[in-house]
Amino acid sequence: MTGKVISVDARTGKERREIGPETSVEEIATICARAAEAFPVLRDLGREERARLLEAIAGELEAAGKELVAAADAETALGEGRLTGELARTCHQFRFFAQVIRDGGYLDVAIDHADATATPPRPELRRMMVPIGPVAVFGAANFPLAFSVPGGDTASALAAGCPVVVKAHPAHPETCEIAAAVLRRVLPDGAFALVHGMAAGAALVQDPHIRAVGFTGSERGGRALFDLAVSRPDPIPFYGELGSVNPLVVTPGAARRRAEEIGTGTADSLTLGMGQFCTKPGLIFVPRGEHGEAVVAALVRRAREATPGVLLTEGIREAYVAGAHRARQEATTLLASQAQAPACGPTLVRVDAQAVIDGKAPLEEVFGPFGVVVDYDGEEDLFAALTALRPALVAAVHAEESETDLASRLLDLLTERVGRIVWNGYPTGVAVAWAMTHGGPYPATTAPGHTSVGANAIRRWLRPVTYQSVPLSLLPISLRDTSPMPRRLGGRPIL
Repeated sequence: MTGKVISVDARTGKERREIGPETSVEEIATICARAAEAFPVLRDLGREERARLLEAIAGELEAAGKELVAAADAETALGEGRLTGELARTCHQFRFFAQVIRDGGYLDVAIDHADATATPPRPELRRMMVPIGPVAVFGAANFPLAFSVPGGDTASALAAGCPVVVKAHPAHPETCEIAAAVLRRVLPDGAFALVHGMAAGAALVQDPHIRAVGFTGSERGGRALFDLAVSRPDPIPFYGELGSVNPLVVTPGAARRRAEEIGTGTADSLTLGMGQFCTKPGLIFVPRGEHGEAVVAALVRRAREATPGVLLTEGIREAYVAGAHRARQEATTLLASQAQAPACGPTLVRVDAQAVIDGKAPLEEVFGPFGVVVDYDGEEDLFAALTALRPALVAAVHAEESETDLASRLLDLLTERVGRIVWNGYPTGVAVAWAMTHGGPYPATTAPGHTSVGANAIRRWLRPVTYQSVPLSLLPISLRDTSPMPRRLGGRPIL
């Protein structure tokens, strides 16, 4: 027996309309079988035709923009301005991955010619990446477009040649349906599908036709699905982004020279989008003393100026209020508190580095405009506290040019623990670009060798195949001698 899918107004909590029934387990099996049938069709279109499909999707999303933004605003309360920008980012992602597949470097072509004199003798070897097959994608609550149905996971998987089945997020089902209709209009039959419901999501991960999963959401939900994916008779990759408590470090030199700027900028980053970003700065490390106090004063002053707002869902609001209350009990000092429903404002608490080192500080992620100020006494105190943290998606460092030794040590430590380091800036905002990494060691993600944003996101949906002594006429076009593809020949790059 399946339940109903209801669209809810984020601002009032009232039902807007019924979208339809949740997807049954039997329907999941049919949908995934159709995706498997569509796989060779999408794969064999070739890179140029897939690039054109991605560009067509971007154009169709823009054409549906007014309807998409209106539905997303009603279901998330994120505001038309923010959502219009998110739609632009979403369309850019599709066009960006069209560039990625036209470039061809993602195929990682390598050729080693036969050499009878090698030890041992080497046969003719030609390797490239190939699409893995149908994949499942789970949309996020906080980005109803850019990390949802038409999000980066969907764009990168389609670019690779993989059909996509998206599990809609229950926070914005109407937005999901509008976006899904756009993709279905453009793509071959079966190459895209949308499903609803928790049971449907679990069945999707376990369906034998699904070859990989992309997920953005909570650590608890992601870990449950990860466990399903790896406990299958044929375990599959699960690329989960599970949230993060991201450190922002203010060095003594930076506090001395830029206290007001850093405090204000950190508050703006922490409260952006009501703190509902996985990249917000959750832990703010400041040096003890006069200059550190100036940073904290600017941070608190700016945070108190923030206008309380509605969070994405009732569940998120309740979790924020509960998490902020729990943190207040664990912290030494309460700096700011506006954690109440329905409109919520920032909560800031304060602890010292020793509490972090001893595991007695509030270090769990609180989704929303929440932050912890950590006072440290000297470099060793700072490094001991940073070492005690769980790995994260991103870290930010505010330092001065004169602090070379300290800066170098911070880079070394943070490189081991995060996927992106921001220097004299703020971590919110992830560019769609060739060099971007949006990932990190567990629990930030379940696959630290991969990214969910940037050109390398496509690698999650590929696997390598080596062709040994296969006649040239039978090889994929990208592996033939006449192909203009970027490649390595005998280990040397050939452009």
